[in-house]
Amino acid sequence: MTFHLQAVGLACERDWRLLFEHLHFELHPGDMLQIAGPNGSGKTSLLRLLAGLMQPTAGQILLGGQPLADQRHALASILLWIGHAAGIKDLLTAEENLAWLCALHKPAGRDTIWQALEAVGLRGFEDVPCHTLSAGQQRRVALARLHLDSPPLWILDEPFTALDKQGVAQLEAHLAKHCEQGGTVVLTTHHTLERKPAGYRELNLGQWAA
Repeated sequence: MTFHLQAVGLACERDWRLLFEHLHFELHPGDMLQIAGPNGSGKTSLLRLLAGLMQPTAGQILLGGQPLADQRHALASILLWIGHAAGIKDLLTAEENLAWLCALHKPAGRDTIWQALEAVGLRGFEDVPCHTLSAGQQRRVALARLHLDSPPLWILDEPFTALDKQGVAQLEAHLAKHCEQGGTVVLTTHHTLERKPAGYRELNLGQWAA
């Protein structure tokens, strides 16, 4: 599914403080947009705005030229959101977590889920309760969603958190491949990306501070 996402004159206020204003950009298939800026500049807030989890203080976000607020169903059909927290349930196994998360969009069978877990280095951990996994392994469970039949728009808040060197390299390659195949990635990260697709660019919110 192709789409066109625009931010037009965006402003965001948090705790009575204006984080940024007059922000403009566009996202097309194949783009990777890295949101940068100092702590407190509104990086996570911007991701939440794009994911429809917050409303802007001013300006608007357009999906296909229409206000995002009027297109919740359309947004849900193209979006995969992974926040700063892993977003998994501790008492469920890795397989159960992915089955539950997939059911929100497109159910996946056991073989497909196991293949996704193997892709992130969790072969043999499919039936292990997530509360027994390390922070890095829990992050890998969440990131296994990227290896399933996922939507084209990925919005990721610090996806490299708790990953080892091998996990970082694998995730970089997978994000780049997604863009090269026509997907779109918007992410925040303190990690310096070694592999960047042709559609990569950086947006530094420090330049848009109010």
